[in-house]
Amino acid sequence: MLDISAGEFTFTASFENDAAPETVAAFRRMLPLDSKIIHVRWSGEGGWIPMGDLDVGIGAENATRYPSPGELIFYPGGVSETELLLAYGYVAFANKAGALAGNHFATIVEGNENLRELGRRMLWKGAQKIAFRET
Repeated sequence: MLDISAGEFTFTASFENDAAPETVAAFRRMLPLDSKIIHVRWSGEGGWIPMGDLDVGIGAENATRYPSPGELIFYPGGVSETELLLAYGYVAFANKAGALAGNHFATIVEGNENLRELGRRMLWKGAQKIAFRET
């Protein structure tokens, strides 16, 4: 399981081990991870953590352009920079060059009732601190 604290909220996510084993393993190697999450620019109702040219050595796996609320997707770079996206509402994952697909590797299973408020705060109050810890 994955504990996530974002802003004032806490969430618990389940890893998608069967569907995205390489992405899960790569993300686990990054833990513990402390960062900031900002509202997406082109994708709709989500937050993202830009990671620049970070190369974790994976490709497309369980990739989606349309994550559902509470799904975390990891884009390993290519057309755009490496990034992590957390959907809190409707998302059509994209960047300034067009549509992207990211690896769905974890899904929030506790705390979903706070996703929309987290999204509102990212939009109106700016970057929120976020931390990921494996339990």
